[in-house]
Amino acid sequence: QDYLPFTMLETFRNDYKPLPYKVSNVSMNFDIRDGSTIVESELTVVPNDAAEGGDMVLDGEADALTLLSIQLNGRDLVEGIDYTLEGDTLTIPSKVLGDGTGTLVTKVEIEPETNTQLSGLYKSGTMYCTQCEAMGFRRITFYPDRPDNMAIFDSVRIEANESLYPVLLGNGNKISEGSTEGGRHYATWSDPYPKPSYLFCIVAGNLGSVKSSYTTQPSGRKVHLEVFSEPDNVNKLDYAMESLKKSMKWDEDTFGLEYDLDIYNIVAVNDFNMGAMENKGLNVFNTAYVLADPKSAADSDYERIESVIGHEYFHNWTGNRVTCRDWFQLTLKEGLTVYRDQEFSGDMMNSHAVKRIEDVRVLRARQFAEDAGPMSHPIRPESYISMDNFYTVTVYEKGAEVIRMYRTLLGKDGFRKGMDLYFERHDGNAVTCDDFLSAMSDANEVDLTQFGLWYSTNGTPTVKYESKYDDETKTFYLTLSQESNSDEPMHIPVAVGLLDKVSGKEVVPTKVLDLKEETQTFEFPGLEGDVLPSVLRGFSAPVKLVGSSEDEEKDWAFLAANDSDGFNRWGNGQSLYASLIFQTLRGEQLSESKTPEYVFEAFQRTLALDGDDYSIQAYALILPSESTLAEELEVVDPVALHKARGDVKKSIARKFQTEIRAKYDELTSAMESSGEDFKVDATSIGQRSLRNVLLDYLCAVNETPEERDAASALAMKQFESSYGMTDRYAALSCLVSMDGEESVVARREVALQKFYDDAEGDALVLNKWFRVQALADLPDVLDRVKALTEHPEFTLSNPNRCRSLISAFSVNSAHFHAEGGAGYEFMVETVAKVDKLNPQMSSRMGGSLIQWKRYGEERGASMKAELQKLADMKPISNDLFEVVSRGLK
Repeated sequence: QDYLPFTMLETFRNDYKPLPYKVSNVSMNFDIRDGSTIVESELTVVPNDAAEGGDMVLDGEADALTLLSIQLNGRDLVEGIDYTLEGDTLTIPSKVLGDGTGTLVTKVEIEPETNTQLSGLYKSGTMYCTQCEAMGFRRITFYPDRPDNMAIFDSVRIEANESLYPVLLGNGNKISEGSTEGGRHYATWSDPYPKPSYLFCIVAGNLGSVKSSYTTQPSGRKVHLEVFSEPDNVNKLDYAMESLKKSMKWDEDTFGLEYDLDIYNIVAVNDFNMGAMENKGLNVFNTAYVLADPKSAADSDYERIESVIGHEYFHNWTGNRVTCRDWFQLTLKEGLTVYRDQEFSGDMMNSHAVKRIEDVRVLRARQFAEDAGPMSHPIRPESYISMDNFYTVTVYEKGAEVIRMYRTLLGKDGFRKGMDLYFERHDGNAVTCDDFLSAMSDANEVDLTQFGLWYSTNGTPTVKYESKYDDETKTFYLTLSQESNSDEPMHIPVAVGLLDKVSGKEVVPTKVLDLKEETQTFEFPGLEGDVLPSVLRGFSAPVKLVGSSEDEEKDWAFLAANDSDGFNRWGNGQSLYASLIFQTLRGEQLSESKTPEYVFEAFQRTLALDGDDYSIQAYALILPSESTLAEELEVVDPVALHKARGDVKKSIARKFQTEIRAKYDELTSAMESSGEDFKVDATSIGQRSLRNVLLDYLCAVNETPEERDAASALAMKQFESSYGMTDRYAALSCLVSMDGEESVVARREVALQKFYDDAEGDALVLNKWFRVQALADLPDVLDRVKALTEHPEFTLSNPNRCRSLISAFSVNSAHFHAEGGAGYEFMVETVAKVDKLNPQMSSRMGGSLIQWKRYGEERGASMKAELQKLADMKPISNDLFEVVSRGLK
């Protein structure tokens, strides 16, 4: 800890100790008034028999709380004698508390209106709401603010002005409400289930809603469902409600899990750091994951809403009923629940292959990068300065992959048995990742000790394979080897199928191989001819796969054409695209390479497919993203990589321009003939996705004035004729990157202005307007982004708006990393401003600079110098300091 400033102490997993005293029951009263909210808390304090003794330490952030009074068993406590208040903790000595049960009452004053951190109780527009995960409750009152203190919140009374805040919500069930003097009113809520403080929530506001009900099975409990938003947005809540009901039924059907309260409320909030929060019976959501109608939400928004609604609902059991002992175990609830929402989404879209492709694209582009950078950590981290920094793609998405591997190893029934035992053992408790592993192991009577290394090993393992066929014995040999950061070999499930090398037919269906040694050879006897292995089917483990074939591209092409596994068919096509892009990047003579031929064959075959699996077809035509490609390079030149990928896209588009246009027109006709009704079903989503991929290719043919005019005219036609946001935004994304002739520029500017005007102030649509410009491929995009920071609709204090412009620009890689380092300077200036407002946001934005070692000497030095400016900043938040200091190591 030598490098840490005084206030920034690092917390280590191995230092965990049970609390000497626990809070068993809580009653609270919130007196909400403009500029001052008084919070009175009555805590029932009991000694913890599991602890070794010690004083009671309550968390309470000094910059958020003003202590007005404190009493123990009716007696006023005296500072310096009965308690000490130092920094962000209030300590009561054990000699004052004694051995028995006590009642501790505190009264504090807080000011939600100035809480720009959006942690604790804060005001968003005309609404008060809370966000307590991970450590926000300590900004509301003094409390043992850690997940292993699970208490029953018997009574939470909320009082506020009735005309301004007619809706008062809390966890659990409402037990009373009424009017008080001075035009005020109150509501009292009670939650019968013990919960940690991070699941606490209240909301007060002028809200509209949609209502429905759901009857659970098999118990027949009728649950009142209500989704709230600002009154103007009520017409955009129906899809969220339908998604909630689908989630409730799916969890009953799939895991036998019913909802356990009489009320389930969801509230949409405009100012929110996260996506959503699973507070017991009162979920709070970022508006981006609740509000949807065809004119404001794209298909990806609809899919995310369904997924996130499901995710937060599924937390009721995997997170709320059974929670994590400490924050190092975060993946216990998040990895498991992400896996559950992925399976739910796959079932809802009726295509697990499409869902798998979507999830693995995110994993390879973002999580593999995190694994390779200075913030690399296992899914169960060993230490942190600010826990907010570990709500990461590693903990969530890689954590979900670890859960998926349990399912792969144990099978559907075995996994369900393990889940049932987990709930049977731990319902109502705060537990660890080891407890989950034990439940899976004991339920199936298998030893998963070696598999447990996934929880403690950072980085992305590599699996290499080589094979041979023995014609005499009719046996195929597949040798697998592994490399990782673990001192011991890991347990890696590798799903494999075998295809006949001549006919392409599958001769051995998918079989899961248990790779548990550094090198293992697996035998497949009884084969009448040589075969080609399809390895890591369904992406059965989060690893990098390396083959040793003499003609790897020929094998990729064969598998892309013949593999029965939808994921691997897509993946091998992606490998072909990547190979051609890297050859272009290195300046190799493509006339002597077979790669273009393989790529063109694969593209033409995919384009010519007839059927209704449009989404798979669309994904198979899309080139790997620049972030995914960058993970294959030791030193990244983002500008050169962007050009190489663009050149390959242009070459494909030019070769197949006629066929692409014919398919585009065919889809356009089919979509127009289906009528005006907007549908969010797999076929409609797939058609829109495929048509927009084709539009992107057609707009890549833009080297002459005539081509640019034709491309912009086509995109403009789609922009003007489209009813839904998906097609309008796709067309606008093409238009914003077009430059040159006056007619081309005019269409671009007209489309941007019309998109803005049509938004009519809708915050989520305006976020898209900012984002599409931040991602534009124009030489002056940084100047445009800087100008947009002065736009009256832009603010750094709203996380969604900040992400839509600043964070979006940081992933516009070729321009963010443009020579001269101006993009880095802009980012640091912005991060410094945001850190004063919202440390959770500033640390995420600062992460855009920490991979400086990967970007070559000149760029790396520039990035590091800007990173050092942040490190030297005084004051600096714990959140940002942790990211920056790790980045500079």
